[in-house]
Amino acid sequence: MSAAATTVPATPGNAGLASDYRRIRQRTLDLAAPLSAEDAMVQSMPAASPAKWHLAHTTWFFERFVLREAGEAAMHPDWDRLFNSYYHGLGGFHPRQQRGLLSRPSLQQVLDYRAAVDERIGEALDRGALEAEACQRLVLGLHHEQQHQELLLTDAKHALWSNPLQPAYDPGLACGPTPAAGQGWHAFGEALATVGAAPWPGEDEAFAYDNESPPHRVFLAPYRLARRPVSNAEYRDFIRDGGYRCPQLWLSDGWDRVQAEEWSRPLYWAPGLEAEFTLAGTRALDPHAPVVHLSAYEADAFARWAGARLPTEFEWEHAARELPLDGNFADQGRLHPGGPVPREGGLERMFGDAWEWTSSSYAAYPGFRTLPGAAGEYNGKFMSGQLVLRGGSCATPRRHVRASYRNFFPPWTRWQFGGLRLAADPA
Repeated sequence: MSAAATTVPATPGNAGLASDYRRIRQRTLDLAAPLSAEDAMVQSMPAASPAKWHLAHTTWFFERFVLREAGEAAMHPDWDRLFNSYYHGLGGFHPRQQRGLLSRPSLQQVLDYRAAVDERIGEALDRGALEAEACQRLVLGLHHEQQHQELLLTDAKHALWSNPLQPAYDPGLACGPTPAAGQGWHAFGEALATVGAAPWPGEDEAFAYDNESPPHRVFLAPYRLARRPVSNAEYRDFIRDGGYRCPQLWLSDGWDRVQAEEWSRPLYWAPGLEAEFTLAGTRALDPHAPVVHLSAYEADAFARWAGARLPTEFEWEHAARELPLDGNFADQGRLHPGGPVPREGGLERMFGDAWEWTSSSYAAYPGFRTLPGAAGEYNGKFMSGQLVLRGGSCATPRRHVRASYRNFFPPWTRWQFGGLRLAADPA
């Protein structure tokens, strides 16, 4: 995939924002570069989107929420319906499950669209023409783009795996082994813990999504959290012990899924349980790496089998609050869980590697308020039928995640880098 580099003039007044914009937009192009035009159009299931659509939608977001809100005319008015994702307040949109039918505009037209929008954003930053609210929407758009960088990778992985040839996204990705690490428990006492993040924008200019706010206190009974995530080897033991054949371990909806879709192992694992499909192609299963591509149902069933449970999102955040963001993120270029442990001692791999399923339903915090205008549709309206995941993954940009970050997916979701860390009540 070829594309011109994103260029945003950096000026004294907007140098930081312009630099972030240029870097993040270019990173998306870099992630899409290994994909052919044919790869970029594939939609392998309704929940995934083609890479070309991700490239266009993120661009549409900047045009619609920044440039047009600043008074500029629409560049392609007939594309609004194609690349609007779910903002009812901005008009209709193409059905999500049919995004793979959008052969036109072409990939090159989409890349040209990106370049044109980037040029206009750059000029606006150069002139200091964006008011405070426009700059806030621009920052929101950058975090939105980083979300789609991860989705571009996970959606492309599913599309390539669905191809009978199962080609690699990038066969040259690093693949060092993961050192063995003992499992153990860290105990936490009873606490009245503060969770969440300050509403953004506000006096604290640190970015957080609206669903992370406002900060509030929750009572936590004493609990224990596992030192590290569950490994591939441990999950393989669960499979060999008949975990997928024992209905007593499963939530009712999960057992129905196991039967209906004939689940017998994580998504991407080979039948022999010795290899898995990765973005580098099919590789030997790393026994000590965190297991991923589990649904919440599978994570919950494993926890029951292990005599434990999933943590609540508040237990997870309380444990992670003071930990550094030193995990295996997309920035490392591995794009797969495992490898060396960045920091030894205490809780390991809380950030990066694998999103960790929690038992918490995705719901509003006390005092939750959506963002004003159409941007208010970003998070709040999805607070139904989903569970919260925490911590980020090997496909998440490092600067995109924080202890208060709340990812959310339906419990059946498997194509994301979802894993688990065990929790338990006091011994």
